[in-house]
Amino acid sequence: MLISPLQDHEDTEHTAAERAAAAARSTWVSVAVNLLLTAVQIVVGILSKSQGLVADGVHSLSDLVADFVVLLANRHAQKDADADHPYGHQRFETAASLALGLLLLGVGLGMLWAALAKVQSPHAVPQVHAVALWVAGVALVAKELLFRYMLAVAKRVKSSMLVANAWHARSDAASSLVVGIGIAGNLAGYPLLDPIAALIVGLMVARMGWGFAWDALHDLMDRAADEQEVQAIRQTLLETPGVRGVHDVRTRKMGDLMLVDAHLEVDANLSVEQGHDIAVEARRRVLQRHRVLNLMTHIDPWHRPDLDHAPLARVP
Repeated sequence: MLISPLQDHEDTEHTAAERAAAAARSTWVSVAVNLLLTAVQIVVGILSKSQGLVADGVHSLSDLVADFVVLLANRHAQKDADADHPYGHQRFETAASLALGLLLLGVGLGMLWAALAKVQSPHAVPQVHAVALWVAGVALVAKELLFRYMLAVAKRVKSSMLVANAWHARSDAASSLVVGIGIAGNLAGYPLLDPIAALIVGLMVARMGWGFAWDALHDLMDRAADEQEVQAIRQTLLETPGVRGVHDVRTRKMGDLMLVDAHLEVDANLSVEQGHDIAVEARRRVLQRHRVLNLMTHIDPWHRPDLDHAPLARVP
């Protein structure tokens, strides 16, 4: 017996609306910060002859593109289920995380290519102007504050896409720190440290991009939830009145939610209607306590252990 999805779950709609609003608000803040930093870092980097600062500005520019990807994904992920997408559009967020990862990977590889060219020609590395160090310091503080704000919002609404975007901002803060050290070294008489800083930033960005893309790819391939969450769902099912046993619990990621299949064992002497009511209650409890989009149940008959080997009644 299969239990079909319930439509227009009031709590789920409220949570989705809250997450959408929080995502839009935090992302627009990120857009404003990154727009300002991109302009200042690239312009000052070119004028002060700092490749590291220009690389950091390009990184901030990639954030702008990433922010608009998040806004687009946030808009489409909130669409209601339709004939083509009966489970909704939550995986649009996972696809956005994949796009963010690939974007970071591409930007990082580009930084590596440019930095390696400079490192191989140390005599061509120019002296950096001191103003570049001040801009790198301001960028570091701004990006760290932006990261803390975005991560707090992401954790509050429990959005993996927003967590990915927040850590993207943290990678910017780390890169600004490295760039600041490289510029300081250049000013201290070690000009090669500036392109080396750009090289390190490229490695950091590429590594983070690979991680995001790889995780998102696995989620798009129906990766299961972690074992701790699966056991928690199993326990919720076992605590449902009328459920005698649970087996074959399977999960798959659907954006930040999960789709769950489970076999419930109920007393074999119950009617079909009673078994159905138990399954409905089990589903209600799971959706209420866990980040589950839908629970599909199959009812199996359960026999009392003391009757397993009882002799069959003789037919007169």
